[in-house]
Amino acid sequence: MEAAVNTDEQFDRPGVQTPESARQRAQKRAKQLFAAAALALAASILFPYWHLKLTAPQFPSGLNVSAYVNRLAGDVQELEGLNHYVGLPSFDDGATLERAVSIFGILMLAALLFASWFIHSRKVLLVALPTLVFPIVFVIDLQYWLWNYGHSLDPRAPLSGAVGEFTPPVFGPGKIAQFETAAWPGVGLMLSVVAVGFVGAGLWFHRKAYKPAEEAGAA
Repeated sequence: MEAAVNTDEQFDRPGVQTPESARQRAQKRAKQLFAAAALALAASILFPYWHLKLTAPQFPSGLNVSAYVNRLAGDVQELEGLNHYVGLPSFDDGATLERAVSIFGILMLAALLFASWFIHSRKVLLVALPTLVFPIVFVIDLQYWLWNYGHSLDPRAPLSGAVGEFTPPVFGPGKIAQFETAAWPGVGLMLSVVAVGFVGAGLWFHRKAYKPAEEAGAA
């Protein structure tokens, strides 16, 4: 009996964690990580998600385009002029739905992560899943539109026959006619990947905090 009392007293000493305090700490850490992921996603809207540089003998300094989730920036007008001769569609015609809903959609993902604070079961994965797959969906969608542009040449354009159909790589070096291209991820996309890391860690702490209680309730 004395040993049992001593054991209980040991858990009550300052600096010694009880099972309940460890659970509360895991809950707090999960909330912090989900909040960090939400903030990273929201901040990603402010930065480019993708960069493309094209160089050719007539453009020795290169042409640069930066793609935000809802717009393009850089040497867009110069490239639109080249598109007219090659037969490429206008940039205004591409990814119209994605550009229209991107800001609202990303903010909704951030709001779902804050809502996960109030979910104390494995259903939290359903709330976190959209954020986990978002960077992959963005890259797949971007590669689709690069393919779509390269395979939608207007045959009436002066240089469409000379250029022919093409598919630029979403990342890395490539070649379009006489242009050498280089593509790389932007800060916005990297922030969304950081958000994925925060969510993964948050799910681990969430499971650590709530799985014992969930299993006890099922029993």
